[in-house]
Formats: sequence, structure tokens, C-alpha cells
Amino acid sequence: MKMMNKKMIIWGAVGALVLLGIYFYNSLVTLEETTVGTWADVEVQYQRRADLIPNLVNTVKGYASHEKEVLLGITEARSKVGSIKLDATNLTKENLAVFQQAQSGLSSALSRLMMVSERYPELRANDNFLQLMGQLEGTENRIAVARKRYNDGVVSYNSTIRKFPYVIFASIFGFDRKAVFEADAGTEKAPTVSFE
Repeated sequence: MKMMNKKMIIWGAVGALVLLGIYFYNSLVTLEETTVGTWADVEVQYQRRADLIPNLVNTVKGYASHEKEVLLGITEARSKVGSIKLDATNLTKENLAVFQQAQSGLSSALSRLMMVSERYPELRANDNFLQLMGQLEGTENRIAVARKRYNDGVVSYNSTIRKFPYVIFASIFGFDRKAVFEADAGTEKAPTVSFE
């Protein structure tokens, strides 16, 4: 009788540990999949921006055909962004930095295009250009929201995999930390405004 009670206690303890392991593992999977989903949202918004650029460039070409250097810069920056393949399985700090650098290059190229458009009042009055600019501004806002949601999800995921007892299961099953978006270099300095 005593031997049977000991076996039941051992099997009960083993069963409880297995159930606990399943719970912790499933929790980590849920957090990781949330991170994957929010990363997909970021990619969708960046793709939306990339899809708007050819139409914007073509609209500007019609008015500012001699601004070829700016238009070529945008095309090259868009191509560079398109060549970087980053998915949710390899979101390391280094990979995300390369991705972010390419996106920053595209943002800079778009800024140069906006400066060029200031020289062409007839371009700024063009309905197609105004619509594209409105869509681009909306997309930039969506990118910011998607990046924030992604960062929030990554912070939750990263902090969970570092807490006890999750850290044990995270190391056993290979749940690694994910990278967050960081501010671009130089954005910590406020621009100087002078009215002299």
C-alpha cells in the first residue's frame, strides 16, 4: 500500500511538472507569435510606403524632369529597402539595425523629394501629387504606430523570457530575445531654429 502511495505521489508530481511545462511553453509561444504578428504589421506599413513611391516619383518627374539626381536617389533607396529580407525569425539587433538604416535612407530620399517639390508650385497644386502626399503622410503615421506596437510586444516578450520560471523554459526551448526599434542616430538632438 505504501509503495502504491509513493508511486501515485511521484506520478502526480511528474504530471504537475509536465502540465506546468506545457503552460509555460504555450505562454511563451503566444508571446512570440504576438511579436511575429506585430512585426508583420510593421512590414505591411513599410510595403505600403514602398508601393506609393513609384507613383510619387512619376508624378514629380512630369514637373521636375531635370531633378534626376533626387529621383534616382529615391529609386535606389527603395531598391535597397526591397533587397533587405528580414522576417520575424531573425529579428536580432544587428539585422534590425541594417533594416532600419535602409528605411532611414529612404526617408531621407523622400525628404529631399519634398524639398524639390517646394520649387514647383504647379506640382504642389497637382491633385495626384496632393493625394499621394496625403497617403504618404498617413502611411508614415501608420509606420510609427506599428513600430510602437511591435516594440511594446517585444518588451513584453523579452521581459517574460527573462523572468523565473519562464527563463528556464525559454532557454530549454530556444526562445531568444528580440530586437526593438530604436531612434535613428542624431534624433536625440533638437533642431536649431533661428530667425536671424
